[in-house]
Amino acid sequence: MTADVQTQKAQVLGVKGLVKRYGGRTVVDDVSFHIQAGETYGLLGPNGAGKTTIISMVAGLIPAESGAIELAGSAMTPANTRAKGNIGLVPQELAIYPDLTATENLLFFGRLQGLRGQGLKDRIAEVLNLIGLADRAGEQTKKFSGGMKRRLNIGIGLLHRPTLLILDEPTVGVDPQSRNSILESVEGLATEGMAVLYTTHYMEEAERLCDRIAIIDEGRIQAEGTRGQLVELTGGADRIDLHGSGNTSAAAAALRLLPGVQQVDGGASGLILTVHNGPGLLAPIVAAAGRAGMTLTSVEIVRPDLESVFLHLTGRALRD
Repeated sequence: MTADVQTQKAQVLGVKGLVKRYGGRTVVDDVSFHIQAGETYGLLGPNGAGKTTIISMVAGLIPAESGAIELAGSAMTPANTRAKGNIGLVPQELAIYPDLTATENLLFFGRLQGLRGQGLKDRIAEVLNLIGLADRAGEQTKKFSGGMKRRLNIGIGLLHRPTLLILDEPTVGVDPQSRNSILESVEGLATEGMAVLYTTHYMEEAERLCDRIAIIDEGRIQAEGTRGQLVELTGGADRIDLHGSGNTSAAAAALRLLPGVQQVDGGASGLILTVHNGPGLLAPIVAAAGRAGMTLTSVEIVRPDLESVFLHLTGRALRD
């Protein structure tokens, strides 16, 4: 989604200056962001960074010490039940009844959300298809795998067509296949115009799903933007590893003369280049190395990612 498209969308959520303290410790420190309709916004950070506390305030579950939250034009506070009706909250902990079937769970929660009759039945059928559980609708959920339970959890949050869907670490503890199914389900939500607030400590999930990402650590947003904007904070340089033999010294000298090549270093089995736009420079780099007498056995482009950004901003790895 481009920035031009985003500016044409209505703002669903606006958060300004949120602060939350527990026992004298500030766990959320002056956090501000906004989400537009049809946008998936990610809070990316390690466990304990403050992500769950932020979404608990956004959902009106706990009060903020200071700051303001506006959801669909209304101020969000724990007492504002009308504003809460615009939210679908999918918590980390499963909120389903194991002795009920998938359909029975959805019927129960749909009625709690004020849905009734044929409209509720039709919506349950839609949601079961969306989360890939239509063929298991009549089974007790205690027989479901962890991934299936997670998908049903998401379906419950979707039933009443919320303006904002909040997903708090929805793939924690599931197998890779189930995780991919969950991510595919989430990918389809923004196309329906729904705003999504997604928390995760998995870099690859944020890169795959989110239009914009806030990197959060120790309760503060360290940086915010699209993946490309965040990567630029590291200098945006790619690394190209040239593996091979022959006259590597002559190849290094020739490669340093190429436009876009910032640095050339010797590696254990060849050369390591620091460049801008690695894919675009690959052909002239290979050609220049060959002309200089280097025989290549393999070439690898390593592009900067959100892990690199987090390390650049905080001085430690995302999963430390």
